[in-house]
Amino acid sequence: MAPTVRAAPPHRPTRLSVLSWALYDLANTIFSMNIVSLYFSLWVVNVMGGTDADYGNANALSMLLMFLSAPILGALSDQAGRRMPFLIASSLLCIGFTALLGTGGLLLSLLFFVVANYMFQAGLIFYDALLPEVSTEENRGRIGGLGIGLGYMGSFIGVGSGLLLLDRIGYVGLFRLSALLFLVFALPCFLFVRERPREARPITTQVITGALSQVMRTVQHARQFPGLLRFLIGRIFYTDPVNTLIVFMGIYATNEVNFTEEQVQVMILAAIVFAVVGGFVWGVVVDRIGPKRSLNLVLGMWMGVLGGAVLVSLLDLPQLLFWIIACTSGVALGGTWAADRPYMLRLSPPRYVGEFYGLYSMVGRFASIVGPFLWGFIVDTMGWGRPAAVATLLVLILLAFAILQGVDDTPRRWAPEFQVGGG
Repeated sequence: MAPTVRAAPPHRPTRLSVLSWALYDLANTIFSMNIVSLYFSLWVVNVMGGTDADYGNANALSMLLMFLSAPILGALSDQAGRRMPFLIASSLLCIGFTALLGTGGLLLSLLFFVVANYMFQAGLIFYDALLPEVSTEENRGRIGGLGIGLGYMGSFIGVGSGLLLLDRIGYVGLFRLSALLFLVFALPCFLFVRERPREARPITTQVITGALSQVMRTVQHARQFPGLLRFLIGRIFYTDPVNTLIVFMGIYATNEVNFTEEQVQVMILAAIVFAVVGGFVWGVVVDRIGPKRSLNLVLGMWMGVLGGAVLVSLLDLPQLLFWIIACTSGVALGGTWAADRPYMLRLSPPRYVGEFYGLYSMVGRFASIVGPFLWGFIVDTMGWGRPAAVATLLVLILLAFAILQGVDDTPRRWAPEFQVGGG
């Protein structure tokens, strides 16, 4: 008599595991906002007398290392059968090196930042891969949206902590507080998210070389689908300025528009509010008019934001205009992500969405290398100043707009072999 094979029980994540997973998004956004976007760059330039290039090159180096190693990290966690140990290790290293920022002088702190930001980016790979453990096919979008929503809350907590405590504890104290907040809000994910058992396979050199060669195969594969590679190239040219502006916005506002530190923090909080509202509004717009027309409108807003930022500095225009520019940038930021993900889905056959989203992520990482390096090169190496750097970002947005006009976002009718589970 043949043995009875029992079907695996249905996957039902608990509410505690869902909330714990989403809280990690809040935790790592505190690092992203406080360290990558705001306070560390201000400390480097305005307190320690470093240059924009010092911070920009450190940022670019950490992203270059991540760009080169991301496929390997993903393959290693796949082979190991578990992702949580990788997430815990990368997070704790990020937290530890964040707590060390400000000790040992400028150069050592920049090196600590390179390690901390690399580990932060590595953690995102493992964190995103845990989404299936806390969701089902039916609610995956809602669970992912919960993480994004709590991520915005993390921005408020991060900037709010600086607004309340920066004058009392200083920048170095704020770096350590940011590390502590990251740890506190990440702990529930470490403790309460349980992975389903998966088979662990040996990690060999063939696994690593296979992960790298897969990237090249994916690029070749993407060429088969009209508009996909062109869209990804265009994405480099608009994510580059967006990411760069996020990294240097604090430096530009304080040194070119003469905002105080308190004004910068309040301005960023206002921009975050507009980004949240913009994300919801743009979601409706994308459904109504399609991703291409929506992204065209968003890029038009970015042209206005960047052009306005240049003029406010060069013509010494009233600071009120920069407040308007900052809030508009928040709306544009929400629209950027609301439009480009559906755009990508429109161009990708359902069967290969996961494969091409890997390429989509790599494009974003590549843009995060080029942008900060280019900013530092223009400001310090060429000596042209920060308004010229912003003007360069405007040129990149114009190039993105021109490239994307050749992409048709008409809904595709995919053949059966390109559907999920197709032969």
